[in-house]
Amino acid sequence: MSATARKAAPNAEDIRARKGGEPLVSLTAYSTPMAKFMDAHCDFVLVGDSVGMVMHGMTSTLSVTMEMMIMHGQAVARGLSQAMMVIDMPFASYEEGPQQAFRNAARLMAETGAGAVKLEGGVEMAETIRFLVHRGIPVMAHIGLTPQSVNTLGGYKVQGRDAQADAVLADAKAVAEAGAFSVVLEKVPQGLADKITAEVPIPTIGIGASAGCDGQILVVDDMLGFFTAFKPKFVKRYADLGQQAEAAIAEYAAEVRSRSFPADQHVFADKAPKKAATGKGSAS
Repeated sequence: MSATARKAAPNAEDIRARKGGEPLVSLTAYSTPMAKFMDAHCDFVLVGDSVGMVMHGMTSTLSVTMEMMIMHGQAVARGLSQAMMVIDMPFASYEEGPQQAFRNAARLMAETGAGAVKLEGGVEMAETIRFLVHRGIPVMAHIGLTPQSVNTLGGYKVQGRDAQADAVLADAKAVAEAGAFSVVLEKVPQGLADKITAEVPIPTIGIGASAGCDGQILVVDDMLGFFTAFKPKFVKRYADLGQQAEAAIAEYAAEVRSRSFPADQHVFADKAPKKAATGKGSAS
């Protein structure tokens, strides 16, 4: 499906129907301008809780609040017309139980206009996913490396190697059976990602997984080179805009200090320029 052929944003069922078809394209977004850049090119845009690290300088996603997600979700929504918006449920907004999850998911969707929420967890979150879906809230699941659980996972490690593989596969099957319309596979070995993709009936969205997944997602600031605190192996830098931005700022600073900026074309004259004569004359 080409970007120019799409007339309206897809919904959760449209995304589910893409299983085994043309790969789904997604990026994260946190602002209106960035959302506008990706709108025509992405099937869905994720307002990720990675905003805490990327835009607020936090060391993890654990301190991201509902209010932050709502603010950034509203900003992203203003930049989208063709892509579906999915929004992350932040840490501690859903783990307590299905009722808590419903209240917060409903608030996120009502206040941002998101088409779905994303939450982390597999088998242990199946009941919550089922509860939300049965009450009209589409859910994108997220398994493998789940950043909100990084402290219990022992860091940002690959998940699903060796004896762990069966548990990650069970997570994928559990969220699909519970009604999730798609599932993000983060930092999962390629062979396991391919196996999950083959065995679950919903689209798999890879981030550090496999080209065989039904779609891919990256953090936009990673792939554009804005966020350089660290670079995961699975990130491909499609541009180095961070370096370009720093070089431009350094050039600006040098010109200000040398008084070469602003130049004549950037300032206003003391007197307004005279208007040219109209050239109208007598008809006689």
